[in-house]
Amino acid sequence: MTSSPRSGALEFWSELPHDGRWLLSTVIVQFFGRGLTLPFTIIYLHEVRGFSLGLSGTLMGLIAVVGLLVTGPAGALVDRYGARRVMLTGLFFAVAGYAVLAFATVPAVAALGLALFGVQLGVGWPSVNALVATVVDGDLRQRYYGVNFALLNLGVGVGGVVGGLVVDVERPETFVMAFLVNAATFVVPVVVLLGPLRHLHGRVDRPADDGAGSAAEGYLSILRRPEVLWLSGLGLLAAFVGYGQMEGGFPAFARLVAEVSTRTIGFAFVVNTVVIVALQFWVMNRVSGRRRTRVLAVMAVVWATAWLLLGVAGLVPGGTAAVVIVLVFHGFFGLGETLMQSVLPSLTNDMAPAHLRGRYNAISSGAFQAGTIAGPVVAGLLLERGWAGGFIGVVVAGCLGIIAMAVAVGRRVTPAVDGVRQEPVESERA
Repeated sequence: MTSSPRSGALEFWSELPHDGRWLLSTVIVQFFGRGLTLPFTIIYLHEVRGFSLGLSGTLMGLIAVVGLLVTGPAGALVDRYGARRVMLTGLFFAVAGYAVLAFATVPAVAALGLALFGVQLGVGWPSVNALVATVVDGDLRQRYYGVNFALLNLGVGVGGVVGGLVVDVERPETFVMAFLVNAATFVVPVVVLLGPLRHLHGRVDRPADDGAGSAAEGYLSILRRPEVLWLSGLGLLAAFVGYGQMEGGFPAFARLVAEVSTRTIGFAFVVNTVVIVALQFWVMNRVSGRRRTRVLAVMAVVWATAWLLLGVAGLVPGGTAAVVIVLVFHGFFGLGETLMQSVLPSLTNDMAPAHLRGRYNAISSGAFQAGTIAGPVVAGLLLERGWAGGFIGVVVAGCLGIIAMAVAVGRRVTPAVDGVRQEPVESERA
């Protein structure tokens, strides 16, 4: 499928196939529900259900741990049974998880609910990305992933605002309602997958002339490919210096070192969402046809600049300058996110043989989850000891590592996989 390199929302929508429109139509609703509860889950566990703060944090960690454990099997199941079936399974787990969590009055029940949602986290990325890759291709696929990310953030942002207005620690029923609404929003994509998209399966059979056999399709065999290994390392570092710090390193540094208010930190996340939603189309149009690995290197430069700026806020704590820098930091970070989400999923799926997309996406997802788990741990150890400068140094060094790995990937993939459009070659006249 071909498409124009420059397009706005209406042009993009008109170019999408019917199945792509159905898939994309559920994103805002689903992630509106996530926004209702995402910022308030630990508050719910600690202040509403009365669990200690340490226990509440440990319970929250179950989501990432369970997600990481199931990602590998999920990728293999996608390749064997199809992305749609695996995606449906994850959605059913999410509905059950949030329904259980809504009525969790003891830690064991809360742990069950969070673990059930962790299953959805683990299967979601491999199944959704693989299913999208079977519906759209080429430049349109790259733009789809970018638009999907913008809609995701819009849903979370609106949900977060609504949740902040609705939930009240003095009225536990408001939290129960928020979690039940969150569970209900996962029913929407279930209905679409069982209805208009019931004909999709998201499975591609191994080519008949591929004599490599199943042994060459295992995770170890895939990871022996240098480009896969480098890209996995890049994803791990990106999660470590990026998303892994958003709920750990950034708020801790902003509060304890830059000494800004919690209101400022909350507004910084609003700035992040606004930047992503406002710039995603602009960014994805300008990176279209450019080498994806170079775009990832630019992302790393943007993020390194953001972290250095945040470090400056620690030199002028408690004042207006610190507040402005914290807000600017999240604007830069959001710009980097739009760059990454415009190219990284497409790079992964174009690199993968069609019948192995589940495993390739699972490797990418696992690397990201590992980075997300490690990020807050390292941030906590450094900032707890007062090593604010060391923390900034570590994340900036991680950004430099992303640049090096992007260069390594770029040297090992074809121009087509790297996102370079192949111009048609005109035959020479006799």
